[in-house]
Amino acid sequence: MNLEYILYSVEDGVAILSLNRPKALNSFNEAMHLEVKEALKATAGNPEVRALLLTAEGRGFCAGQDLSDRNVDPNANSPDLGLSIERFYNPLIKTLQDLPMPVICAVNGVAAGAGANIPLACDLVLAARSAKFIQAFCKIGLVPDSGGSWFLPRLVGMARAKHMALLGTPVTAEQAYDWGMIYRVVDDEALHNEALTLAKQLATQPTQGLALIKRALNSSVSNSFEEQMTLERDLQRLAGRTADYREGVKAFMEKRTPEFKGR
Repeated sequence: MNLEYILYSVEDGVAILSLNRPKALNSFNEAMHLEVKEALKATAGNPEVRALLLTAEGRGFCAGQDLSDRNVDPNANSPDLGLSIERFYNPLIKTLQDLPMPVICAVNGVAAGAGANIPLACDLVLAARSAKFIQAFCKIGLVPDSGGSWFLPRLVGMARAKHMALLGTPVTAEQAYDWGMIYRVVDDEALHNEALTLAKQLATQPTQGLALIKRALNSSVSNSFEEQMTLERDLQRLAGRTADYREGVKAFMEKRTPEFKGR
């Protein structure tokens, strides 16, 4: 891949995707969207990759959309902002949710606008103590996107979701943890290593089984009880046919550590 705005590598079964426009606080322009899309496609298509770590370079995680990329002229016709949502942000969020492996996000510094909601589409979010989550949309007359209006009420409750969305008040990493938005808070200097260690540990586990767990939990939010019970049955049927399930049972019977292959 020919990359300018992100960094991408694979290490010990972990794909590491790092946003790399630090001078612009890693805000998204169209070119960065396309590079992220290409990297996620490569991740999904690589059988050696069993976990994804999403992170960012510099002093902030992501400031959301690069407004200069849209070149909004106050005297011109109103732009169709829904087009960029449809082309870029919605597919990104859906890809992170549907990726058949654990997705770990490491949030450093400011995460604003879409940059505050992209981590919420990931499976496990670690944040540096200095991190701040800001629903900045209200400051320029816009609506939370990138899944924010869906994730936030479910994670923190409607009262806190409206507090964040209507006031745009920064939420600290500690608050985000207390409210159930994120998995863990770590010291700034330890963030990358802690997130990478977690991703590598997950990459040794039964990947297909983890992907099915992810699918079950994500579906539970909108399924009825009966629908979820049926889904559990169907997914368990699939999990029971994996080589990793057989290895897990065999290792248990032989009283040894299983060697999962992600198949």
